[in-house]
Amino acid sequence: MKPHHEHEFEAAPGLPEALPAGEHILWQGSPDWKRLAVDAFHVKRLSIYFAAMLLLQVVLSWDASASLLFNLGALTISGSLALIALALLALTAKLSASTTLYTITNKRIVMRIGIVLTLSFNLPLRWIQAAQIKPQTDGFGDIALELKGEDRIAYLHLWPHARPWYINQPQPLLRNIADIENVSQLLHKAWLERQHEIENSPVARETRIPVRMPATAFAQ
Repeated sequence: MKPHHEHEFEAAPGLPEALPAGEHILWQGSPDWKRLAVDAFHVKRLSIYFAAMLLLQVVLSWDASASLLFNLGALTISGSLALIALALLALTAKLSASTTLYTITNKRIVMRIGIVLTLSFNLPLRWIQAAQIKPQTDGFGDIALELKGEDRIAYLHLWPHARPWYINQPQPLLRNIADIENVSQLLHKAWLERQHEIENSPVARETRIPVRMPATAFAQ
């Protein structure tokens, strides 16, 4: 998906400030809103739930002595409310996807998220301990980022761009992105190159502090 410059305060689409010398964009993308609606906002599960509730209403509330119009009237109200709820969730998913832009550079990952209040999270590649890839159908997938150190981004600040159920130690999540295999390989390569730069910096050579990612970190 081609990024659009929707936020006038950005130095470039998805970036709160211009990139410094030596840093360049490797990839940008946004979630697929239909998949986001299903995975994050659970539209499909709620559709099944509402359908079951309507069926239960028919079984328990159908009045054989009343007119067909009377019985259908109650079902129509319940069904309309269910459709409105699903439509609002789908709209929220679409707005969330349209205002989200993930950026991978040769030195960091930037997540611009938020519908009303826009937040930008800068995640230097040196902060990333591991990444877990979750492939989906048709080449889509998620990338969950495990961060080093004690500092954490609040789960509610990240949601829906947070790995589900990792509340105490939230993991930023690049959700429902296309061409997941190539994007994950690109990220892995950028991470390795960045660690190589850090290991060969004068400070790292003097302190001899190892900065290696586990070999299985990017295993699917």
